[in-house]
Amino acid sequence: MKRILLFAVAMLLISPLVMAKKKAPHAPKETEEIHWITSIDELQAKMAKSPKKVYMDVYTGWCGWCKKMEATTFQNPNVIKYMNANFYAVRLDAERQDVINFQGKEYKYEPQYKANTFAVEMMHGSMSYPTSVFMMENFQQPTPIPGYMDVPQLEVILSYFGDNAYRHVKWEDYQKTYHPSWAKGQAADNTPPPGH
Repeated sequence: MKRILLFAVAMLLISPLVMAKKKAPHAPKETEEIHWITSIDELQAKMAKSPKKVYMDVYTGWCGWCKKMEATTFQNPNVIKYMNANFYAVRLDAERQDVINFQGKEYKYEPQYKANTFAVEMMHGSMSYPTSVFMMENFQQPTPIPGYMDVPQLEVILSYFGDNAYRHVKWEDYQKTYHPSWAKGQAADNTPPPGH
């Protein structure tokens, strides 16, 4: 009888806690991740439905700075939020060997560049990794910016294109007056990552 009584009391005490847990809404994640698009076909379909600026991260599997940017800069909550709101974010492995069809043109792997010709065209033939490529809503004039970027560096460039400042302010003037406000998260340094 004692056991039954103790069990009943325990159930009365635990039940409200279990019910409260079930009813409590899950808190939304404060930070998600960048909604990367890995298919050029998917990018073109999204652009046909709802045009948006494009940010393309051109990388290779062996690039240490690419991995460092992925592990630091692209994990920053402010970068994630701004990127998802203002850009279609595309990850492009420059060395992919499949055929890419883009805007009615076919792109293949080119041994001379050790890269797909789509990456070669997006980067204007300057094969440096990582490279950030910006395109406007009409896919015209890809603007490649080579090199690893920490959060403040990427913030200035994202806002220059994302806020349409490029339409009326020269880049040199914009970067002189812009003051990054996003926290770095992990401090960026100029030490190459292992294996670079």
